[in-house]
Amino acid sequence: MNRTDRLVAMVLHLQGRRVVRAADLAAHFGITERTVYRDIAALGEAGVPIAGEAGVGYSLLKGYQLPPVMFTADEAVSLFVGGELVKQFTDASLQAPMMSALDKLRAVLPRDRQDHVERLVARTVIYGQSSRKAAPEAAGQRWLLPVQQGVVLRRVLRMSYHGRDREEETARDVEPLGVVFYGGAWYLVAWCRLRTDYRHFRIDRIRRLELTAEKFEPREGFSFREHMEQSSAREKTLPVRVWFHRSVQERAQRESYATLIEEKARDGGAEFALYAWSLEWMARWLLSFGDRAEALAPAKLRALVRAEAAKIAAKYQ
Repeated sequence: MNRTDRLVAMVLHLQGRRVVRAADLAAHFGITERTVYRDIAALGEAGVPIAGEAGVGYSLLKGYQLPPVMFTADEAVSLFVGGELVKQFTDASLQAPMMSALDKLRAVLPRDRQDHVERLVARTVIYGQSSRKAAPEAAGQRWLLPVQQGVVLRRVLRMSYHGRDREEETARDVEPLGVVFYGGAWYLVAWCRLRTDYRHFRIDRIRRLELTAEKFEPREGFSFREHMEQSSAREKTLPVRVWFHRSVQERAQRESYATLIEEKARDGGAEFALYAWSLEWMARWLLSFGDRAEALAPAKLRALVRAEAAKIAAKYQ
């Protein structure tokens, strides 16, 4: 953040609070207290009426307001994606006010930023159930913003990716087509030039990422929404039944691809029905619960768990 942007942001920060200490301003903006003093002095010279009291803090004089501040494209996108999460993971008491607020935000955005937001929202899908015990963690995805920029601007992403089944990282050039949230994580849907096929990349497994200057043309006949519907349909063709001890049920609900449906309680836990996109992945995932999970059906899943467990046991013989 350059100094001009920081000064404006500092006024906004003060505008939203009654009194702010220099130490809090320094921590918020990642600067020293000495820099805070210089910035406050610069704002005063520019005519911003800031009152300061030693040992108390700084405040804007009553009645002073900045004119409406325009959101950047990235800020607007973040708010709209947050709105999608609110719609999916909260009840109606929050959904209606959020949608009303987003409509007002959309109305004041310039046309080019409206288009930017619309392009990304059209290529963002969020799966989940509002009845879950807790909304999945969406924060901490350091690569989400540049991935979204690649989607909107149709620019090739160059990345180093650590896949689920591979210990080593692979270098990929991909054409980003959309982002999707499911199972508590964000995924990039892209055309992978290495595999010459569509792939879903879990964003928190990206180790390095570069938004290149190379632009790509839209894939002929590709529809992001149709692709996701087809993927979802394929993935939901593998129903499984699993027993989870009650001590791990919250984790299971948080990490599973689809919402689990409790059906039968027994032995300090309960049997659940859920859908798996891969029985091989499901077998390895269930082993991470130790003896607090048991694959019940189909028989192939039980066999896969047994085979994986035998491989692990063999390492300790």
